[in-house]
Parts: sequence; C-alpha cells; structure tokens
Amino acid sequence: MSAEILHRGSLGGHKPPLQKIVLGSRGSELARAQTAMVVKALQHAWPEIEIRIEIVKTRGDERSLEAAELIDPRAGRKGLFTGEIERVLASGKIDVAVHSAKDLPSDRTPGLELRGALPRAGVEDVLIRKTGGGLAALAANAVVATGSVRRQHQLRWKRPGLQIVGLRGNVPTRLRKLVTGDWEAIVLARAGVERLNYDLSGDSFVFEETPLHAEVLLSEDFLPAGGQGVIALQVRSGDDRAQQMVDRVNHLETFLCLQAEREFLRLLQGDCDSPVGVLAVIEATTMKLSAQVFETGRSAPRVGVVEGAVKGGAERLAAELMGRIHGA
Repeated sequence: MSAEILHRGSLGGHKPPLQKIVLGSRGSELARAQTAMVVKALQHAWPEIEIRIEIVKTRGDERSLEAAELIDPRAGRKGLFTGEIERVLASGKIDVAVHSAKDLPSDRTPGLELRGALPRAGVEDVLIRKTGGGLAALAANAVVATGSVRRQHQLRWKRPGLQIVGLRGNVPTRLRKLVTGDWEAIVLARAGVERLNYDLSGDSFVFEETPLHAEVLLSEDFLPAGGQGVIALQVRSGDDRAQQMVDRVNHLETFLCLQAEREFLRLLQGDCDSPVGVLAVIEATTMKLSAQVFETGRSAPRVGVVEGAVKGGAERLAAELMGRIHGA
C-alpha cells in the first residue's frame, strides 16, 4: 500500500469525531478520481479533518492484462476489485473504503457495512466508436467489445447479428484498445468516462489526440448494473466515529436506491458480472424499481417493474420485483 496526506486543516472550532480519517482506494485513474470526490465532500463537511489515502492493490489490479482476459465472466469477479480493500478495512488500517458500488458482491461482508454514497452520476452505458453513428448505424456483423456479460446479452438482444468480444482493463486502457484495434465500437459506463473528464454532452470527445464518437444508450433497453454510477462508502460495523463522518456526506436518495438494487441482486444471488440489469429511481416519496434478467435459451430478458413508498420499502420492493420477474 502507498499513502499520502490529502488535506490538513485547523482543529479549531467544533471538534470533529476524528482528528484524521484514512480512506482506502484502488490505484486506477478512475478510482483516484472517485476518491478525490470523497475527499472534497469530507473537506466540505469536516473542514478540520486530516485526510489520508491508502492505495490498495487488489487481485484484479495485480493480474496481468493477458491473465485478466482469461477470467471467466460467468464465474463473476467477486473479490477481485473489492476483497483486499475490505480486508484492509477490517484490519483497522483504513477507516473508510471507497468503492465503485457495482463492483461489490451483493452479499454483505461480516463486520463491515455500506454506510453511505455520494450523489449518483449518470447511470447509462455509452457506445464509443472511431467513426460517427450510433448503435443503429453499426454494420450487421460489426465487432463490439465489452467486458460486461450484461451488456453482451443486451447487445445481442437489440442487435442479434453483432459479433461481441470481451474487453478488460481500466477505462483509458479500453479506449486505447479501441483506438489501436479493429473493433467497430466498445461499450463503457457513462459515469466512469465522465469522471475522467471526457465530455459526453455532445456526440464526440478527444482521447489522446484521437477523436471518438459517443452515443448514450437508452437505459430502458440497456438497464444498468446494480449500483452503476454510485460511489459507495464502507466502514466497520460499530465504528461510531467513522460512521458519523460518512453520515454527514451521505446522499440519502442515492443510498436508498443502492440498497434496493443490492437487495434484488442478493435475492437473485447475482453479482457484478451476472447478466442482470436493475435500477431504482425515486420521485417524491415513491421508488420505482426495474429489472432485466437474461437466461440461457432466451434471447429476450425477463423484465419487471414495481413501485411503492420509499420509506422502508427497499426490501419489500426487491422481493415484489423478484416475484414479477419469476412470473414473466
């Protein structure tokens, strides 16, 4: 692990629950960008706090690129990008683990708890090409790369003739593979691309001096992975001081949606690599929970949508949605 102090302010005025806090994060460019967002939120909430970051190498980070390509996506990536950070958190070396929520297994880790989340970014997937035109403009047998089993199923469902190939690596690596390779397009999460400061408000952006074209895919068809676009904050159970600090920066609406999505995945026994899309959205006091579940032998997904009161509704809505899906 490597460490660096990010912020040290005066300890005058009201006394915070901790004089310092240690965040744990992966070392990828995106993980660092997301952790910087957490630092900014904590600085705003607790100006007196000293913040330090521990960079934790995970099993997924330590695999060679070639070995990563050999991961069986159907086996899931449970623990590859989160397990080591959780172990460091449990050991007390860090106070808060910063995760991309969609990388977390749906089962709770004993002794740890997800305590909060920052405001959610865009949940959509984005199709990126070297030439103009979106999904509809791709040739019938075009090659599209994605590392997500969910996206592979969705692409085959919407465009059955496409050739789908696997894709691994962090966001810049994936974009670089598109630039240097023969693929027609790749599919990435919008949140990850935008958090690295690539502007998707138009239909194009520049990556390492190469212009690329982007189409934000409709979430109605490409329902995102549970937790997509969410930066989740995990603490030790019973660590009142860290919990108090996270509570101050928690975005409740995002956190409630995350709870509902994770509960559905838990009931389904799915994880971040299952061919499942699930999304919760809150409007006023009502939560809408939608899901797509792809199964062997079916080209189209089983789909379901439920709505209900936000208050105390995450587990109930997830269970109700499971019933709708099984009846579809």
